Amino acid sequence: MIASRMAFNWESHKHNWWSNLEGRVADIAKSGFTTAWLPPPTQSLSPEGYLPQNLYSLDSCYGSLERLNALIQNMNDHNIRAMADIVINHRVGTTQGSNGMYNRYDGIPIAWDEHAVTSCSGGKGNKSTGDNFDGVPNIDHTQPFVRKDIIEWLIWLRETIGFQDFRFDFTKGYASKFVKEYIEESKPLFAVGEYWDSCEYSAPDNRLSYNQDSHRQRIINWIDSTGGLCAAFDFTTKGILQEAVKGELWRLRDPEEKPPGVMGWWPSRSVTFIENHDTGSTQGHWPFPSDHVMEGYAYILTHPGIPTVFYDHFYDWGDSFHDEIKKLMEIRKCQDIHSRSAVKIMEASSNLYSAIIDDKLCMKIGEESWCPTGPEWKLAACGDRYAVWHK
Repeated sequence: MIASRMAFNWESHKHNWWSNLEGRVADIAKSGFTTAWLPPPTQSLSPEGYLPQNLYSLDSCYGSLERLNALIQNMNDHNIRAMADIVINHRVGTTQGSNGMYNRYDGIPIAWDEHAVTSCSGGKGNKSTGDNFDGVPNIDHTQPFVRKDIIEWLIWLRETIGFQDFRFDFTKGYASKFVKEYIEESKPLFAVGEYWDSCEYSAPDNRLSYNQDSHRQRIINWIDSTGGLCAAFDFTTKGILQEAVKGELWRLRDPEEKPPGVMGWWPSRSVTFIENHDTGSTQGHWPFPSDHVMEGYAYILTHPGIPTVFYDHFYDWGDSFHDEIKKLMEIRKCQDIHSRSAVKIMEASSNLYSAIIDDKLCMKIGEESWCPTGPEWKLAACGDRYAVWHK
C-alpha cells in the first residue's frame, strides 16, 4: 500500500457523498492512492453514521445502496480498495427493554435482545471488556451469538458489497482479541484500528512530555494482542508531530535515534496521519496547526509506516495543497519508500529536522535551511519550510 486516503469529513453526509466521491475516483487513482476509507455506510440515528442501528441497511445519509454500489464498482475499476468504517462497539436499539432503555433490536436484521448489551450500559449481558461509550447500548462481544452475527455481517460487507479493507472504530471499547477473531473470520485485505489514547502531558503548564514511550507501547500492545493482524492509527506520531512543528523539532528523535511514534518501533503496523474527521474537520478535537500542514505531510509521506491523507487537505484547501501532496506521493512511489523503510535522522533541533530514508531519499522540515552534501542528491520537491531530495 502506497498511501491510503480518508475520503470524508464530519460534514460529508450533507453533500450527496457517494455521488460526490464517484466524481473524484479517477483523480484519487491518478494521485497514487491504493485505498480510500469511506464513512460508516449503515443506517444510523446520527447522520455521520456513528450511531448504527440496522447494520444490513446501507441506505444512509451518504446516499443510497445503489449509489454506494456504483462508487465501489468505479473504485474497483480504478484499482482502489474501499475501506469500510466498522462501528461495532455500540448499537442503537429499536424497542425498549425491561428497564425502559432502547436496547432491544426487534423488527430488523440481527434481532438481538438485551443479552447482547453490556451490563455497564443497561443491558443483561456481561460486563464490558473495554471502555464504556456513554449514552447508547454497548455491544457485549463475549456472547457467541453476537460474534457470529457480526462475523456474518463483515463477510457480507466484503463478499456482497465489495469492501476489501476494514477500519475498526473506538477499539478501546472492547477487547482486542475480538478484533483478531473478526479479522481471522472475515479476511479483509487490510485492517486498521482506532485505538485513541491520551498522550502524556506534564504539569504545571500541560506541555506534551518529550518521552511518549508508554503511549506508543500501549498502541503496540493493542496491535500485538490482535495477533499483529490489525494495524493501528499512529496517534503517538500525530501528537508529537503537531507540537514539534511549532519550533520543537527535537521531539522527532527519540533517545534511541529513532522516530518517536509507533512508526519508530513497528512501522509496518503504523498508519500515520495528520488529521481525521474527529481531530480536525468541524469537530476540531485535537487539530494539527493549519499553517504547518505541509511540513506534516513532508514528514509522513517520506517516512515508513502507512501514510493517510485527509480529504479536506487534498480537495478543500485549494490546488496548491492538492498538487504538493500529490508530488510527495509520487516521490514516495518512485523511490519505493515503504512501510518498513529505514530512517537515519541527521538533525533534530528546534527549527530543523532532517533525515535520510533508505539511503535514496532525503528530507528536511523547519525554518532553518539545510541540504544534503554530495552532488548525487537532486532537489525533488520543496515548499513552505520543507524540501525533499533524491538520488
